[in-house]
Amino acid sequence: MEAESLYPYYRQHPVISTDTRDIRPGSLFFALKGERFNGNRFAAQALEKGASYAVVDEAQADNDERYLYVDNVLAALQELALHHRAHLNIPVIGITGTNGKTTTKELIYAVLSQRFDTHATKGNLNNHIGVPLTILSITAQTEIAIIEMGANHVGEIAFLCGIAQPTHGLITNVGRAHLEGFGSFEGVKKAKGELYDHLALHGGTLFLQNDNPILHEMAAARSIAQVVTYGVSPQNHIIGELVSANPLLIVKWTTAGADGYHVIHTQLTGSYNTENILAAICIGNSFGVQTEQIKRGISEYVPTNNRSQLTKTDRNTLICDYYNANASSMAAALENLRTLEANRKAVVLGDMFEMGNDTYEEHRKVVEAALSVHANRIIFVGKAFYEHRRAEAEFYDTTEAAKDALLANPIQHALVLLKASRGMAFEKLVEAL
Repeated sequence: MEAESLYPYYRQHPVISTDTRDIRPGSLFFALKGERFNGNRFAAQALEKGASYAVVDEAQADNDERYLYVDNVLAALQELALHHRAHLNIPVIGITGTNGKTTTKELIYAVLSQRFDTHATKGNLNNHIGVPLTILSITAQTEIAIIEMGANHVGEIAFLCGIAQPTHGLITNVGRAHLEGFGSFEGVKKAKGELYDHLALHGGTLFLQNDNPILHEMAAARSIAQVVTYGVSPQNHIIGELVSANPLLIVKWTTAGADGYHVIHTQLTGSYNTENILAAICIGNSFGVQTEQIKRGISEYVPTNNRSQLTKTDRNTLICDYYNANASSMAAALENLRTLEANRKAVVLGDMFEMGNDTYEEHRKVVEAALSVHANRIIFVGKAFYEHRRAEAEFYDTTEAAKDALLANPIQHALVLLKASRGMAFEKLVEAL
């Protein structure tokens, strides 16, 4: 069954399910396969739980007419999303980048939704499955869509652009992450630049942090029809800067040629989020969102995803930033902590994953950077950090061992940075802080 034939079923049942634990009545169940699961085995169960149809690519034990057979379920999902995208005549903003793309996406959503019926990627469903699911959850009422796109190999962003067909785009930054898949920093630039390639080919609009020399160079190397810039320098369309970060950010901004600045008090921590805020301001302004609406959207945004999230416990104030970590985001988080005012500071860092051959050297650099902060207590967690044991800090090979140490010797009355890759499960440490 081709996407064109599948589309009428989707139009009648425009809710997609991929997990029988979360079946919604009247949905289409797509029996996806993975290394450790085969959705075809649960197709009958999906129908029993209320799915209207099950899209499968293996023969089923019963002859229920509610099975829709395709050659490959994942390919069918992706092709159906592309077919649906062709029916949508709305702006679609594609976002990628090494760091900050999810926070930036949520800030843009907070701003645009002040004026428009806006749809955005849920959480970080930004891969070859998440992007199609996001596209297929766009309804006729949606006026603007924001699609986050992640990648760890060259070619993935191009593939996702082929499905999402973004009319507008933004790269937050380019840093040293997923080096195992990209092979090198040049590989990262090439992969992220595939969004720029798409915009250049299709006459799209680019939102550019023009003070970032790498992004400036990447954009200049391509013929992109419309480029709207933001940054600190006066030549940008949106000009802004950090007023204070102690620890919540206050930023000010203006438009080129305007008199005076607008000030926004945010609920975000981390000075590195300034450019993410400016990106949201830039996009909101470009789509005609009024100044007061922009200010309200950003000031009311509260991070809840362990990205730059400020949490207060009975004993400490925590900067929870452990959803993801790489060399560039570690450096930014440490530099931010260095600038913050606090009587006592503590650093708890966990391993960075997918660093490939650069694992040893990148973790060594982070150790040096963390020690230079001169915090009252510095803790490193994970096997990669454990290889760099030094007398000036504490090293634990597992999160459980670090938690035991924190319970035995608690940190008290401190500003604590928690930063690690998601797989380190640093939420377990919050209980001990």
